[in-house]
Formats: sequence, structure tokens, C-alpha cells
Amino acid sequence: MEQKRGSNNRLLLTNRKHLVVDGVEHVGKFNEREINLDTNLGQLNIRGEGLHITLLNLEEGNLVVEGRVDHVLFSEGKTTGGARSKGLMDRIFK
Repeated sequence: MEQKRGSNNRLLLTNRKHLVVDGVEHVGKFNEREINLDTNLGQLNIRGEGLHITLLNLEEGNLVVEGRVDHVLFSEGKTTGGARSKGLMDRIFK
């Protein structure tokens, strides 16, 4: 996957309680246990307890998460908006 010109991708985790992510393009599913988002380098999945998005600026691609972070996973591709990424048949026959 090619990185966009001028866009940085950075993860900064402090004491497993404060996560700063740069390069964010879209935030999909999120709740207190899981946050799924698209970055300029692929999909990022964050899991933990008491997760709260305290800052989100999609114009600059910045996200700050507070809470206990247990799991951070990068994968290729984009979420393309959560349920919209599923095909029509998948949504009909849950």
C-alpha cells in the first residue's frame, strides 16, 4: 500500500493508557472495548477497556485514545465504513 505524500503514520502509546495515532483517514466501529479505523497505511484495530476517543481531527489525520490499550493490530486494506464494507447479501442474511 502506498503512503500518501505529506501524510505521516505514527503510533505513540504511553503506559498503555494514552494512544496517539497520526495518518487517520476514517473511523469506523468504536465503543469502549474496540476502535476500528483506516489509516494511510491500512486498517488499524485497537482493543482494550474503557476506550474513549478524546481527540479526532480527520483533516489533519489525528486521533487520541484514552483508556487501557490491550491490543493494536495493523492489517492491509480499508474498512470502508463498517457495515458498508459487507456485500448486500451478507447484510440481508445476517
